[in-house]
Amino acid sequence: MTGVREESTGTGAPFGRRTFMASAVLTAAAPVSAAAPVRAAGRPEGAVSGCRSVARLLAVPHGGRGVDWLREALQVAVALELATIPPYLCGWWSVGDRTSHVARLVRRIIGDEMYHMGVVCNLLVAVGGRPRITDAALAYPGPLPGGVRDGVNVYLSGLNRPFVHDVMMAIEAPEEPLARGISSSPSIGHFYDDLMRAFRTTAPELSAHGQLSEHIGSDVLEPVTDLDGVERAIEIIKEQGEGTTSSPEDAFGDDYPAHYYAFGEIYHGRQLRREHDGWRFTGAPVPFPDARPMARVPAGGWPGPPERVQDLLDRFDTAYAKVLSTLEAAWADGDARTLRSAVRTMGALEAPALELMETAVPGAHGSTYGPQFRPPGV
Repeated sequence: MTGVREESTGTGAPFGRRTFMASAVLTAAAPVSAAAPVRAAGRPEGAVSGCRSVARLLAVPHGGRGVDWLREALQVAVALELATIPPYLCGWWSVGDRTSHVARLVRRIIGDEMYHMGVVCNLLVAVGGRPRITDAALAYPGPLPGGVRDGVNVYLSGLNRPFVHDVMMAIEAPEEPLARGISSSPSIGHFYDDLMRAFRTTAPELSAHGQLSEHIGSDVLEPVTDLDGVERAIEIIKEQGEGTTSSPEDAFGDDYPAHYYAFGEIYHGRQLRREHDGWRFTGAPVPFPDARPMARVPAGGWPGPPERVQDLLDRFDTAYAKVLSTLEAAWADGDARTLRSAVRTMGALEAPALELMETAVPGAHGSTYGPQFRPPGV
């Protein structure tokens, strides 16, 4: 999971860098509304194989949340982190100029999400579990895994403003704006808060055996061996993106805004700027880049594609299945070399993806195909 981020931010991630609600900026941002969900075939309501929904997990009394509960909840967390990567990759791949500000923003966020996934995989291994990564893969379009943020429909598309707003910003939305209009379903932030509380209450023995240590972009994935390390890891995940309740003023050590605000800059076409009445997207221009017009992948995948397109789709999905199985093997064996092999295979996804994105969909008025990220067995 290296080579994803271009900007250097050091080798460690600081802790506790944001502490305030971003109430002022919420009035400047367009409300994150949920697109009507279109469910993918064979994947009911974002269920994670073998796991209860987040709502059912959080309904367990605190005294009943032992190591088995932690393992089940962390498997859901693996699915949540993995779910963000394919749509963000589609957005990034579609951008023509990879040196543009927007392309670099999206690329940085992909690196963060890969790091977050590595963190929760390490935490699961630390409590004696094994990440089931192939089982965790989401079929698109569909809801977020575990039933969090009910109403958010995650679909695959090239980068355009509706996609930034309805998918990227909706996934990363802080708890406060989300609670204003989507539903009363569990938030990702609440879920991670309860995960940390269960770690503190249960105080499980944390084993470094099988955890992986590896550079992921500009971050360093390291084994977690004590509760303070667990807390740092979970806070970093929340603060960088999902579940953040922070103010844009409290920047990370790398001076980048949390994912929600970064996507907000892309959507609004302006950087965040502090004004007399709060933070607003009124700063320097953020030009929206030219992007390949990849259409939304329909439920069940592209219907009746030409033979050459079907060959590309099959080639892509075969490589994607290998990425998932190799990542799973890396944590099963505790072998960083296997993790690096998965990254190399991931790099091979880009060529067929770009060829698909440059192939017109018949009768679709200039739109093109794109990868489906179809999980094995779907």
